[in-house]
Amino acid sequence: MTWAWEYNPDEDNIVAGAPLAFIAQVERKADEIVRAAAALYLDGTTYQGAGEKMKTADVEDGIFWYMTVPRDERIYILRVQSL
Repeated sequence: MTWAWEYNPDEDNIVAGAPLAFIAQVERKADEIVRAAAALYLDGTTYQGAGEKMKTADVEDGIFWYMTVPRDERIYILRVQSL
């Protein structure tokens, strides 16, 4: 498995109606978070610790909420809000 990010439950529910420039900012930041998680959890599929809490990430035009799930090797974007 390889680290990646995805919208949860899906893109339509999370970013529908958001400006395209804002969505691009969220996706670039999500890519950065994926790289950091891959470095932190070298083999996330064998991770045995407690799950991480939901976190936020600021982007120029807003904020988004996400969760890191090492065993899935995924960053799940749960909510976005543009300013």
